[in-house]
Amino acid sequence: MSLTDFLKAFFTHPTVLAYWLMAAIGGGLAIHWAEAVWPPVVATTLIGLLYPLAEYGLHRYVLHGRFLYKVPLTASLWKRIHFDHHRDPHDLRVLFGALYTTVPTLALVALPIGWTVGGRAGAAAAFAAGSLIICFYEFCHCVQHLHYMPKSPFLQRIKRLHLAHHFHNETGNYGITSSIWDRVFRTLYEEAKDIPRSSTVFNLGYTRAEAERYPWVTELSKSPRGDGD
Repeated sequence: MSLTDFLKAFFTHPTVLAYWLMAAIGGGLAIHWAEAVWPPVVATTLIGLLYPLAEYGLHRYVLHGRFLYKVPLTASLWKRIHFDHHRDPHDLRVLFGALYTTVPTLALVALPIGWTVGGRAGAAAAFAAGSLIICFYEFCHCVQHLHYMPKSPFLQRIKRLHLAHHFHNETGNYGITSSIWDRVFRTLYEEAKDIPRSSTVFNLGYTRAEAERYPWVTELSKSPRGDGD
């Protein structure tokens, strides 16, 4: 895949277009409501600074947590937003995040922070900033999974780290756009030899034994993967 093909595929995807629209609406409202420059600027800055930690925390403790599949109400959610992606990292149908999960999450994180520092203008600016950051997240995630090798050393590195997360050991390298919090919490591994291979790298701990106790993900899967015991 050439760079042109990659950019065309990415920027014309409906999910990405939705984020651009959200950013435009949020930015327009922030400008319309702002009575001073600093509240939207502070709100935007805070979202930018906090995003890598939120990305890390949600990926490690929610997406890789083992509680969503234990409840019928959230089993299908977990299956869509992460299990299917790890079961087959090449499945492009689940490469992009589901808008019905990402948009509410963004709103729950960004709006209170923005409102606290800048009222409705700050909330709108924070939401717009978060929408653009999620676009960057999706861009990085696409680079990591599509058959495209970037020339940027930064993109090459995060691609290598993320593919190790998918194919070697899922208990590390949780950062998608940054490895700073993996480094802080000591879950970063640069090379596969630095950490043993995980037996649950494709099923995220949803083993046969777990499927017998909590069968809802299996029931939703046409051909569930049975890695692990």
